[in-house]
Amino acid sequence: MGVDFGTLSGRAVVVRVRDGAELATAVHDYPHGVIDRNLPGTGASLPPDWALQHPQDWVDVLRHAVPAAVAAAGVDPVSVIGIATDFTACTVLPTLADGTPLAETGLADRPHAWPKLWKHHAAQGQADRINDLAHARGEQWISRYGGKISAEWQFAKALQVLEEDPQVYDSCARWIEAADWIVWQLTGAESRNACTAGYKGIYQDGSYPGEQYLAGLDPRFSDFARTRLEFPLSALGSRVGSLSARAADWTGLPAGIAVAAGNVDAHVTAAAAQAVEDGRLLAIMGTSTCHVVNAPVLADVPGICGVVAGGIVEGTYGYEAGQSAVGDIFAWALRQGVPAEYLEEAASLGEDLHTLLTRKAARQPVGGHGLVALDWMNGNRSVLVDHHLSGVIVGLTLATRPEDVYRALLEATAFGTRVIVETLESGGVPVNEFIVAGGLAKNQLLMQIYSDVLRRPVSLAASQQGPALGSAIHAAVAAGAHPDVRTATAAMGSLKRDAFTPDSARADAYDALFAEYRLLHDHFGTGDLLHRLRNVRNNAIASL
Repeated sequence: MGVDFGTLSGRAVVVRVRDGAELATAVHDYPHGVIDRNLPGTGASLPPDWALQHPQDWVDVLRHAVPAAVAAAGVDPVSVIGIATDFTACTVLPTLADGTPLAETGLADRPHAWPKLWKHHAAQGQADRINDLAHARGEQWISRYGGKISAEWQFAKALQVLEEDPQVYDSCARWIEAADWIVWQLTGAESRNACTAGYKGIYQDGSYPGEQYLAGLDPRFSDFARTRLEFPLSALGSRVGSLSARAADWTGLPAGIAVAAGNVDAHVTAAAAQAVEDGRLLAIMGTSTCHVVNAPVLADVPGICGVVAGGIVEGTYGYEAGQSAVGDIFAWALRQGVPAEYLEEAASLGEDLHTLLTRKAARQPVGGHGLVALDWMNGNRSVLVDHHLSGVIVGLTLATRPEDVYRALLEATAFGTRVIVETLESGGVPVNEFIVAGGLAKNQLLMQIYSDVLRRPVSLAASQQGPALGSAIHAAVAAGAHPDVRTATAAMGSLKRDAFTPDSARADAYDALFAEYRLLHDHFGTGDLLHRLRNVRNNAIASL
């Protein structure tokens, strides 16, 4: 059984150990979704750049999606030998010593008591200080993160809690990734996985940042890692415990079956897409995109999210990069820029708006819209690592149509991925194959654009539930059905190689557009204009 906890829903998949056949899937939508406007219960308004979640939504996935998937598969629950989970990251929460979320205590009326979703970007100021002090002190670990720690990661978010609500921080006994918290709910015992600790928790070479460094950020922060993070780390695919009686009651699965170490949705998908071998870069494309690739060398690559030994699979170095918004950008375009006649046309044809705009955009020659966009609607994760950057569209005229903007945004995300690929390669990390997993892989125009922009074939993960399948593969290893993740990947993963190939004429045209993208990227990414505009917005909202 694999369970994937996404941004808006959780999904469970029942997988046959022998060959990876997916017998059934069930999805449970989070009733609270992304909490970014008003705090549950009190209705209090949240500041800009906040994004929270409700821990009860996650538990309800275990209660609803897991038994529904088993029932749909038509299998006897006793035939399920193991369960593994994956989560968005860094989605992190403060808890009591027994794992009770502070959001479920008397502190529920305080926003900082709630889990902070990966897209919570209000800690950029703290991230800037973490980076500045690390470079000033010559901290060796900063190079493992491309020279910058993200506002999305654990330390920036925790420092924000300390500085803005010390009472919540003092009440926090454990600061834990949701990936590990949900495993705690399954087994009844705390565990920590090597993936989230390495990529999101600055755990390198056997330790977290030292207390002297942390005290330099704030004296009250000096013992943060020792008191709230430290715990023996579990290797990916390892068994960290057994399903508790309480969790067995939730899920309908047998108590005592194997529970695997927690994992990140992107990293676990590498197994599902047979992308664990060195040089196979996997892009997991959904609301955002995470890029992961293994390499035999330890290299300093500017702007990556992290490099961790064994961070994806044992025996190699796992590199991570990403884009903070991809599918979310396309959804924004539909919400903001589609007139009534487009809605009527889509309805008359029985199409959704994405299909309509994709079909219209596909008719255009490369460059036919005269636009170039920057894909920073939710900040830049790689390679600038600045979540106070914002989107830009250049070339708008009175003749610009919705499909023009839509295609320019599709292309912008491909250009952002090309920056990441070129940065990895120039940093000494080979990229021999480009593989896509996730919901956006079904958009054929988008996949062809990526192939043309990157000038390389695009392979596709065969599964539509890559993270959940990847988790099931890890569950099979934890249960002893396969000796290790590589062996399980060969047996249970699947891949459609070279599903899209580049066209040389379109690729030439995209080279010219990409040159313009790089000019915009470097100009707006290193200047202060976008930061000044964000400050104007934030000050205006604060004055209300």
